[in-house]
Order: sequence, then structure tokens, then C-alpha cells
Amino acid sequence: MASGDLPTFADVQAAAERLRGHAVVTPLLESPLLNEELGVRVLVKAEALQRTGSFKFRGAYNHISQLSQAARKRGVVAYSSGNHAQGVAAAARLAGAPALIVMPADAPAVKLNNTRAWGAEVVLYDRDRESREELAGRIAEERGLVLVPPYDHPLIIAGQGTGGLEIAEQAAALGAEIDAVLAPCGGGGLISGCALALAERAPRAAIYAVEPESFDDTTRSLAAGARQRIRPGVQSFCDALLAPMPGELTFAINRKLLAGGLVVSDDEVARAMRLAFVHLKLVLEPGGAVALAAVAAEKLDCRGKTVVVVASGGNVDADTFAAALSRAADG
Repeated sequence: MASGDLPTFADVQAAAERLRGHAVVTPLLESPLLNEELGVRVLVKAEALQRTGSFKFRGAYNHISQLSQAARKRGVVAYSSGNHAQGVAAAARLAGAPALIVMPADAPAVKLNNTRAWGAEVVLYDRDRESREELAGRIAEERGLVLVPPYDHPLIIAGQGTGGLEIAEQAAALGAEIDAVLAPCGGGGLISGCALALAERAPRAAIYAVEPESFDDTTRSLAAGARQRIRPGVQSFCDALLAPMPGELTFAINRKLLAGGLVVSDDEVARAMRLAFVHLKLVLEPGGAVALAAVAAEKLDCRGKTVVVVASGGNVDADTFAAALSRAADG
């Protein structure tokens, strides 16, 4: 598959076969008390329980498993704030390939430490002054490494879409008719892959991307019909969702298949992290909690509906997690 090709539902199915026995089939969790509190039936796809603590392993393994033996021997390079980093490091280790990851110096310690623990070499950069794409590209050229991008590649998108296949199968097993699916969105790999799967397996479900305030580039892009960049100087504690603009491939899929985009504040995200912990005993990082935050904050009219939210990751430093729970309790 060429890097500029749009993936299809068949590609998602092929990815599911490759991932069988390697990726975790993460549970679709439900809490009656959470449903009662929010006034909606919420099914939580717990990708925080995926290998490496986020959905990113799916796409990374799907990509790296398709490399030739010669390419694996030379190794791979990726750039990431942490979740893709760990996914690539783990997938490369399984494939017997060296991995080098370009990561921001201010990435959460848990993400830096776990990436190194998987055996990857880490090169740090200043996210405010350096381009991670340029740095990774230069290293790839100098060392002859294969670049594994975080979202805008057909094999990455197809791999992430396997979570959407599982959602459809698990909801059917529960006898649940899905009205809406909400998933976190940075560059758009997760939501676009899931949209490909769900358009085939749960076609009546409306699919929404959820983003943090100020990093609402996909929401604005969907409204404008063209890719929009984030505004300079904005910040969010959702470190996993700070992509500067939607991917070219991901947006081409999302503009056709998504019902829209939703935006949540950091306070709303902190409340969702607390809800997941209290009701599901699930530890979520800020970026992993935005979809649940959108339901809890009533960004969408979900009354009387069955809604799936993707809890995309749980790689959060203990201090950040404790502060979020305290912030939500105080609020």
C-alpha cells in the first residue's frame, strides 16, 4: 500500500488479522451508576488497557509488521509526544527492529521512561523552537531508517480502525444499538480508522471527533471544508492531542464520514478523568478522557441514547492524575 493511498474497510480487516494475538481486544465497559449520573447509556472502549497503554500500538504494529527484513534490520524512526512513541517502540521490539523516537523534552516522564524501557533510543527536542518532523526526517535520511508517522499513513489508519471493528462486535454482543461514537482526535488517525470500520459495521451511528479547547483544528476544518491549523501559542494539558493540523489522509476520510467535531475544556476533561476512575476504576490520561468529557458536559444531546466513547490512553504521570482528580473534586 502506497503512503498516499486512502485506506479502505478491507484494509482495516486485514490489519485485524495481523494484530490477532498481538494487540489486546480491549473491553467495552459499562457502569450503571455512570449511566444514571449522566442520563445516557455510555459504553467505554478501554484502550487505556491496550498494550503500551494506548490505541497507538495497533497502527504501529500494522505498519512495522509489513516492512521487509532489510528495512527491519536498518530500523525505524518516529516522532511523538509519547503514545505513538511507545507503540512504535513495542512493535519494533516484537519485529526485531531498532527504533529511534524523537520526543519533546517536556513529554510526561511516564511516556519517556516507558519508551526507553521498550528499548528505543530517544532524541529530545524543544517543541516550541524545533520541528519534530524535520528532525525525524533528517535522522531517517542520515541513518537509512523507515519513518513511521503518527497518523497520516494508510497502514497506521487501518491499524487504529481495528478498535472500531471491536466496538461494533462488542456492542452487538451486548444487544446494543449504537447511536453515536465519540473518539479523541489529534491528527485524526484513530477517528478516521474507526469511522472506516463503523461506517460498514454500525452505519446508523453518528461519529464525532472530540478535541481540547484551542486544539480544535479538526472541528474547524470540518466546518470550513478544508484543513485548518491551530492558533499560535495555545496550550492544553491534553498532551496526546496537540497535533498542529489534521492529516491529509485522515481529513479526507473524516470530512466524508464524521457527523462533526466537539470541543471540551481542561476542567471538563478533569471531571471525566474522575468519572472514569470512580465508576470504572480506569486511569485515563487527559487526552484519553476527552470523549467521555464531551458526553458528561452535554456537548451532544445524548438523552435516551446509547453512546460509545473511546478512552484512548492511560499514560499519565501520577502527579498530573492526582491533580486532575483533585481539580474535579474541588469543582
